[in-house]
Amino acid sequence: MKHRIVVLGAGYAGAYAAGTLARRLSPADAEITVVNAEPDFVQRLRLHELAAGHEIEAPQLTDFFEGTGIRLRLARVTAVDPGRRVVAVADADADGELGYDTLVYALGSHGDVRSVPGVAEHAFDVAARPSALRLRERLDGLREGGRVVVVGDGLTGIETATEIAESRPGLSVALVARGELGAQLSAGARSHLRQACDRLGVTVLEHTGVEAVEAARVLCADGTALASDATVWTAGFAVSPIAAAGGLEVADNGRIVVDGTMRSLSHPDVYAVGDSAYAIGDNGRPLPMSCASAGYTGRQAVDAVVGRLTGREIPNTKLEYVGNHISLGRRDGILQMVDHEARAKPKYLGGRKAARIKAGILWMSLWATEHPTFGLPKRKHRLAAAQDAFAEKAVA
Repeated sequence: MKHRIVVLGAGYAGAYAAGTLARRLSPADAEITVVNAEPDFVQRLRLHELAAGHEIEAPQLTDFFEGTGIRLRLARVTAVDPGRRVVAVADADADGELGYDTLVYALGSHGDVRSVPGVAEHAFDVAARPSALRLRERLDGLREGGRVVVVGDGLTGIETATEIAESRPGLSVALVARGELGAQLSAGARSHLRQACDRLGVTVLEHTGVEAVEAARVLCADGTALASDATVWTAGFAVSPIAAAGGLEVADNGRIVVDGTMRSLSHPDVYAVGDSAYAIGDNGRPLPMSCASAGYTGRQAVDAVVGRLTGREIPNTKLEYVGNHISLGRRDGILQMVDHEARAKPKYLGGRKAARIKAGILWMSLWATEHPTFGLPKRKHRLAAAQDAFAEKAVA
């Protein structure tokens, strides 16, 4: 009987894990099903570009998995029951359940729009394609001098503010930072970032907390009210409550607690990858939610699943965070490497070369996800079909 592997989510981590499992496991031994709510692949790393007005590719998942033997189920995950080893799903036609022997949980994260009053009702985010498109529509409707307030000074906030400012120079863009802008960067990179904001006309408000968001203004902790025609919320991400509701052991932030092989500590048939996993890195700290972490955790989970199904030794993937690549519009960027303790190294790379490297990283991330099996399962299936045809002909 085939071993049933169900992968929840087809973002960077889920699509990579599913494709690599298909490449490394025989289709005669394992049946792989991917559950995803949308038919296309979302380049989340580029959603700030989409919101600013650029067109980005949205490949079809059916094209990703064509010829791999992977089954794609377009449905929304509503619950997991690890005790019964089933997943509840809902699609346009009906609700149902999928049974599994091994579950790879890769539902990712979304914008944290519930922590501050008014954000869910009045703000936009760039954590999902629909919300990025809604922001784009709002920006399209703003007149010259329209005011955009981006809340959050993490990488997403910096990239969003600079992208909008460069793509829509007629708008007034402000970036609200809880602490010092670019505090996680080296001194030189911070200086480069400030110069980029000045060049693009981005107003930076540092050491400013936000207490509420209203339809036309942002209310700050110091009593300041910032007029805003479009408020963009990038101050943190959250995960789905599905894992916790299903009884899986989770951290305080809802991410599934895993061991060094990405296996759930509470349910050994479940693996978590990407933003869904609360994984401790080689430096003893939780891996951050990032594309790089998706790659590391996805690779380790695949090695573990394959090893346990085939009896092979499970290799240890390095769980490290090596640096940040930040776009500052289309022609500028920052590449900041970090040490083992996640502290910024003194040297950094900025300018057009950093922007080109960032573009290359984005291209490679898409290519690797779009070609998860490198064509190997397709060739395996073709070879098997040819062998069957030859055998039938010989018998005849």
